[in-house]
Amino acid sequence: MSTEVNPFESLQEQIDDAADYLEYSTDVLERLKHPERVLETNLSVELDDGSVEVFSAYRSQFNGDRGPYKGGIRYHPQVTRDEVKALSGWMVYKCAAVNIPYGGGKGGIQIDPRQYSADEIERITRSFATELRPIIGEDRDIPAPDVNTGQREMNWIKDTYETLENTTEPGVITGKAPESGGSAGRVEATGRSVMLTAREAFDYLGKDIEDATVAVQGYGNAGSVAAKLIEDLGANIVAVSDSSGAVYNPDGIDARDAKAFKSETGSLTGYEDATEELTNEDLLTMDVDLLVPAALENAIDADLAEDVQADMVVEAANGPLTPNADDVLTERDVAVFPDILANAGGVTVSYFEWVQNRQRFYWSEERVNDELETIITNAFDDLVETYEETGAPNFRTAMYVVAIQRVVAAAEDGGIWP
Repeated sequence: MSTEVNPFESLQEQIDDAADYLEYSTDVLERLKHPERVLETNLSVELDDGSVEVFSAYRSQFNGDRGPYKGGIRYHPQVTRDEVKALSGWMVYKCAAVNIPYGGGKGGIQIDPRQYSADEIERITRSFATELRPIIGEDRDIPAPDVNTGQREMNWIKDTYETLENTTEPGVITGKAPESGGSAGRVEATGRSVMLTAREAFDYLGKDIEDATVAVQGYGNAGSVAAKLIEDLGANIVAVSDSSGAVYNPDGIDARDAKAFKSETGSLTGYEDATEELTNEDLLTMDVDLLVPAALENAIDADLAEDVQADMVVEAANGPLTPNADDVLTERDVAVFPDILANAGGVTVSYFEWVQNRQRFYWSEERVNDELETIITNAFDDLVETYEETGAPNFRTAMYVVAIQRVVAAAEDGGIWP
C-alpha cells in the first residue's frame, strides 16, 4: 500500500481529470475541490484505569449545494485531517453520481478501537457526539457508520444528541439499529451495491459472471457482504483477505463460512478450507476475472498496478487506487468501476433510513433492496451513456462528469450569497 499519496490530492486530481470533459470556468471547478468547513477537535476522555487520554477527531463538511452534508464516521489510527477532507469530497460526488439529495461530509477519530474497552469506546463516542452537536442535525449534517463503527456507535451518537437537545430526532444519524430507527437492509447495503455494479459491469462488457473468479481484498462489512452476494450470482470466490493476510483456494472459498471463521477467531489466517495463505499484495495481483478492493484508500499504487492481472476492478473501498494507478490500469485496458458508484449503496440506504425517520413510516427489506437496485442500475446506465458520449478514458472520469454536472447545476440554481 502506498502511504505517500495524499488522498485529498487524489480527489482533486480526479476532479481535474473530469474537467477536461466539461466546459466550466476554473473558478467554478476550484470551488468544487475544497471543503466548506472542517471541525478539528481534541477529545479528553477518562479511561477505565482513571487516566485521561486525548484523541484527535475531525468532521469535514465539503459541499452542501445538493442537500445536507452526509457521510460516515471512522475509527482508525490513520485518520488525518486530509483523509477526512478527501472522504467528504468523495461523498459529494458519490451522492450526486446516484442522484440522491445530499452533499458530502465525513468524520473520524484517530484511534485503534481494538485497544479500548466497550465502555471506553462509548465515552469516546459520546465525547465526539458532544463536539458534533452544534453542526449536525437532520437538515444540516447526518453522520453514518464507516470503518470500525456500526450500529452501536450510531445509537450512542443519536442518544447523546437527543439527550442534549431534549428532543426526539432519529434522522440526525443513520446506520442505527432497527429498534432505534434504523432501516432494514442498511447493514448489507454497501456490499449489495458492489454486487449490483459487478453484475451490471459483466453484462455491459459481454462477460458471464457465473463461474467468474473473484478476489476480495478486505473482509469487513463491505467486502464480506459483496463476496457472498457475488457468490450467489454463481461466481467463484477464490481468495479473500483481511489485515492479517490472504487465504486462497482455486476451487473456491465459501464466503459465508469464511466470514463466520473471521468473526469467531478475529482473522482469516488459519481458515481451514484454504489451500494456501498469501499476502494482500499477492491477492491484489492475482489472475482473476474480478478484483474487489474493499479495505482502505491507496491500496494499489502505480507500481502495484503494473502487476494487477484482474480483468475488471470494482471498488468497494473509498479511493483504493491512486490516480497514477488509475492511469496504469487505463493504459492496460483494465476496466475499473469506481467507488462513487460501486459502494454508494451505504449512503443510498442511509438516505432511505433518513426518509423513513422523517416520515415515521418504515419499509420492508424487500422494498429497500428493490429501491436500491433501481438507483444503482439507473446510475450505471448514466455512467455508460456518459462514457460512450464523451469518450472519457475510463469509467471513473465518466462518473465524475455525471456527478460534477449535477453539483454545478445545483450551485448555479442557488447562486452565490452574499
